[in-house]
Amino acid sequence: FPVAAPERPAIVAGSHDPLLDWAIRESGAALPTLFDGSLDGLERFRDGQAAVAAIHIPEAAGARWNVGAVQALGPARDAVLISWAKRSRGLVVAAGNPLGISSVEDLAGKRLVPRQESAGSQVLFRQLLERENLTGEAVEWSAPAARTESELGEAVRAGRADAGLGLVSAAGQSGLTFLPLVEEEFDLLVCRKFYFEPPFQTLLAFAGSALFRERAAELGGYDIAELGRVR
Repeated sequence: FPVAAPERPAIVAGSHDPLLDWAIRESGAALPTLFDGSLDGLERFRDGQAAVAAIHIPEAAGARWNVGAVQALGPARDAVLISWAKRSRGLVVAAGNPLGISSVEDLAGKRLVPRQESAGSQVLFRQLLERENLTGEAVEWSAPAARTESELGEAVRAGRADAGLGLVSAAGQSGLTFLPLVEEEFDLLVCRKFYFEPPFQTLLAFAGSALFRERAAELGGYDIAELGRVR
């Protein structure tokens, strides 16, 4: 007799998103999280270690997002990719932008906040820097790597770095200046079976509430018009 595939643990892995993190707690969905970057989440999903992977994986410096990475999992992935939000991502710099940074090109010789190598934002940051030929010693990476948007903002606020590639919320929560660069697609890769389970349906239902919309507007930089759309 064929052996049934083991149940995936009800874990949301992948990229840290302030709005998603808050919604999981506020909705009462009771979903444990393991936020350690988009690539880590995709790997855990592939290996059956998570029921949901939150991802924003850029292709060609942000020309396309996530779909290619999911297709690479193969036809047996048994999953659906749904939109969570479009997010404005850009340079987070000191309040008032005293160094006069206005573009990626201006990052030459600057101290930058890295994210962990498995983070989609770090993949994008390296792509953007390479497009301006800013590699090797052209920039300086601070330490340690920021594992959340809040940690990124704190590194710039504390003066450990001159800039980082973050979200509006990373700048706003630390009183910093935000310079928009790209609009990224932040999606949820969900096991088809788990999509219909109460925890995930609770999260989706909450995402349709007025309270959720108010929080998205408060954080800033979110477009949630297509939340839930199958990508």
